[in-house]
Amino acid sequence: MMKLRTCVTPDKQFLYGIHKPSYTVCNLRAGKKVERLGPLIGSDSESAQDNRDNFPDGTLFIDKADWIFEIPNPFPFRGTTFIDQEWAEAGAADFRRMGLPEKEQTSLTHTLKEAGVSMALFHQLPSAVLFALATCSTDPQDLIQLAELSCHIEKDRDGVPVGLQYRKKKDGRIRPVFHNHSLFEAVANNPALPDSYKKIMVVRPGAQGGSEIVGEWGQNGETHVFEYLRRNSYIGGGHYAANMADDAIRYATNDLSPADMQGLRHLYYQRTYIRLAEQLGLDLPTAQQGLSPDQLEILRQKIQQAIGEQDAFTPATLWGWNFGFDFAPSGYRLHASHQQIHQQYAMIPETVAAYSGDPEVASGAFPAFGCGDMVAEVVQHYHEQYGTDFFADYLGCIRNNGRMDGRTDRESSLVVWEDEQVMLFVPKAQTSQWELQLMALYDRQGRGVGNIVEADPAMRASLDRGILLAQKALAGLGARMVTSIEYPKRIGGKGSQEEAGQHLLYAFLPRLPESPGAFSEAQLRFINGHYPEDFAAVCRQQLAGVGLTGA
Repeated sequence: MMKLRTCVTPDKQFLYGIHKPSYTVCNLRAGKKVERLGPLIGSDSESAQDNRDNFPDGTLFIDKADWIFEIPNPFPFRGTTFIDQEWAEAGAADFRRMGLPEKEQTSLTHTLKEAGVSMALFHQLPSAVLFALATCSTDPQDLIQLAELSCHIEKDRDGVPVGLQYRKKKDGRIRPVFHNHSLFEAVANNPALPDSYKKIMVVRPGAQGGSEIVGEWGQNGETHVFEYLRRNSYIGGGHYAANMADDAIRYATNDLSPADMQGLRHLYYQRTYIRLAEQLGLDLPTAQQGLSPDQLEILRQKIQQAIGEQDAFTPATLWGWNFGFDFAPSGYRLHASHQQIHQQYAMIPETVAAYSGDPEVASGAFPAFGCGDMVAEVVQHYHEQYGTDFFADYLGCIRNNGRMDGRTDRESSLVVWEDEQVMLFVPKAQTSQWELQLMALYDRQGRGVGNIVEADPAMRASLDRGILLAQKALAGLGARMVTSIEYPKRIGGKGSQEEAGQHLLYAFLPRLPESPGAFSEAQLRFINGHYPEDFAAVCRQQLAGVGLTGA
């Protein structure tokens, strides 16, 4: 059997490689093209820099090049992380390198006024400049101009925007009248656009289409979340989106409160439990209203009891959150479909019917894909290879972590925050420059919690807090685009001992300006510029002032 490629070991110590390269290079170049590059600052006028060092003679001897750390991901399906020693040492010496600058203040309106140029120039700008301004401007006056260039806006007698102009399409659907749809999307997703415009353009129910609202949380003025059904979904059976409502607009995670997070997540738990109850034939609520937290817990316990009586019942949850929108002047959308804070979720069946050529005649079935199934395979193969529990060893590795650089005068912990239920930590092998993970720990019987059906109220509250803290830490460092995903164990089933040891895991994956993803990432080779322990220390610093880490 092929050895599992993971940095987790039964010794509860992370195992990784170090490349310490020294090598020779046979020089096959025949000629030279030495040219002047330009003047050398601080020298006399005749001194200049040239490129003669690019054309060496003879064989090259590369002695003691930078070390490269190669860390297999705990989960082999997520590839391997490579850390350049020189970059990581620079980050360890100056934590400020692990952060992004605040958004530059940009105002074309101010520039035009200073130059004495008419605001009519907005109407003459090419699309690429409009797109750049729509995403980069921090001036509400710029964005109002752009919003009114992008669509037809209805206003009241006081000039306050109250709606958009709509038209009926040939298929009968009602859609806004767009003058420039790409510009509309870009400007509507800029946090600096006044809320009155955001509301009518994208946030008010119905503004983005006819998706039905089938759930709601909180109308006490503290928070308000709607649950939308996406019936024609990329997920069979549809998916749901929990969106902040039009009277609780949130465009930044720094604006997100614990109450907001509770509402977003409650709708996820509620929809999942209701759908499971339907499948299990349990009684459903008779009134058209949401479940209270107490009612939710009663239903969860009924579901657990009913699942225990099933021989074959193994659906899975799907949960994700794309936070952050950006749109390049070239026309490329760079992340989420909209900036407004929202979370998406669905249910994945056990199997999907298989076809080959004739879409009307099924030829069997195969397992429907869920990303948590790949974790289950790792847990199973690890147990087959070592005879021990993967997650117990993984947690042991995290607890016993030591720095890869061997330094004892620097922080060595990977843990950012934890309580009795969950742990927020920096993975040893990060698959994005700033990846964080959140792991559910154990229930009161000492069993690993593998999905939200196994999570009691205390566990669910800790998960919600951990997700919020992860986003706050990343936002504090300047992250503006973060993908968050859940790796759950399948629900129910008679399950083996290995499956019972699978813990619920969340990954938070920031997208940074200079790490767009390219051929290395396509090969599952993730290049990193810092030691994970130093990033954990930076995240702890960020959370120290948030005020949400207490009990």
